Amino acid sequence: MRRKFVVAMMMHETNTFSPLPTPIESFARRGDINGTAAIAAAVGTNTPLGGYLDVMHETGDEFVVPMAASAHPSGLVTEAAFEEMAGAIVEAIAEGCDGVMLALHGAMVTERTDDGEGELLRRIRAVAPDVPIAVALDFHTQMTEAMAKGATIITGYRTYPHIDMAETSRRAGRTLLRALAGEVDPRIVWGSRPIMSSTLVHTPSREPMKSLMAMAADAEDAGSVLNASVFGGFPQADIPHLALSAVVVCDGRTAEGEVLLARILDQAWERREGFLFHAEPLAEQIARARSLGAGPIILADHGDNTASGGTQDVMSVIEEAIAQGLTDVAAGPICDPDSVEAMIAAGVGAEVTLDLGGKVDMPAMGLTGKPLRITGRVKAITDGNFVVTGPMATGSTIRMGRTAVLDTGPMQIVVSEFRSEPFDLGCFTHCGIDPTRKRYVLIKSRQHFRAGFEPIAATSSCATATAAPPPTWRSSTTETSAAPSIPSISIWC
Repeated sequence: MRRKFVVAMMMHETNTFSPLPTPIESFARRGDINGTAAIAAAVGTNTPLGGYLDVMHETGDEFVVPMAASAHPSGLVTEAAFEEMAGAIVEAIAEGCDGVMLALHGAMVTERTDDGEGELLRRIRAVAPDVPIAVALDFHTQMTEAMAKGATIITGYRTYPHIDMAETSRRAGRTLLRALAGEVDPRIVWGSRPIMSSTLVHTPSREPMKSLMAMAADAEDAGSVLNASVFGGFPQADIPHLALSAVVVCDGRTAEGEVLLARILDQAWERREGFLFHAEPLAEQIARARSLGAGPIILADHGDNTASGGTQDVMSVIEEAIAQGLTDVAAGPICDPDSVEAMIAAGVGAEVTLDLGGKVDMPAMGLTGKPLRITGRVKAITDGNFVVTGPMATGSTIRMGRTAVLDTGPMQIVVSEFRSEPFDLGCFTHCGIDPTRKRYVLIKSRQHFRAGFEPIAATSSCATATAAPPPTWRSSTTETSAAPSIPSISIWC
């Protein structure tokens, strides 16, 4: 007899300092959020839902997808949006199934709860206390006891940029299938340390996180445990359970998993100072960029990036680049629907003067939006859609909304209706800009840009800088809440 599975996605990384609300429409902007259209869009993609669909197609079992929602990081998820997403998932499970496969972020904060994933799992357990549940989580998960109690299996991304999203779901799904077959008896152990690690330095591709992630991956790959994951956390959230954490899924006996867990967390604590980011003045960094040789030189404006809940319209880094006379620059995307509308109205080839960006105030940071008055010609207008060809989210469609290119002469600026993290070259190439031929590529990203842009950089990483005072946390062991992102850049050349 064919088994029935409920496969669902409900993903949002919440920056509680962000002024941008997150209604259900924010999730719909990334495509259909349920049914056959959502399944078709995810098949064959390097996405969390795509990975679970791979598992389902391998087994040939029946499955339903009641929700496939994912939104760019932003502010609190509205209660109406959470109820719509969670309600659809719980209702499908209540109708009966043999197993559940969930793609969750692990850092969702709503208007009513600071643990959206834990609340979803609590509701599921209320209607299906014994159904096995596999959960695939983002590397920036804020792990909680509610998540650990509600899930049967937990796996997390091993990479940042997240180029293993589909594989993370496959890891969780295959362990679930082994449990259903009676081959294994999953038992979760987890723990955390009060380390508020900066997203600028906690990528698993570099120390101090590299060794921690290797311990978890090596144990899982060797079969010592069923699954093992390390989570860096997301410091742009004002919540009590912000920490660096690890989860180990054991087979029956937990002793070996507990030893592994302690080794990972103890080593993290010993290396806690390495999780701090030390900033330098923006003007000095732009000046250093001017002194470098041939490009492409990647300037990553990591304080105003979509993937951390930024408004993507802060103009301070572009303003400094213009002031210091940088030329042959591709920049963006800048999210500014009003400027897009003005450029479309003017038409390709027209000269326009815009008050670009700076439309969104940030009251949690005490900042007021500051547009940049700038003149240029409209070089291109597009629908803002392109298919990702790079290693992160491969095969998925990016929807930037209507998009236009402003050519000032020294700089070509991509301006879009919607926010979109530039982790793929397509954000430029789809509108006629070849970033491989530019001396400078100025993008609003923190780490994900490495997936698509690091391979085209002329050499390895050079330096980092900030455009404003650094985040207010003073040590990796602070007991206070994290401060929001600050406009800043990293230079890759």
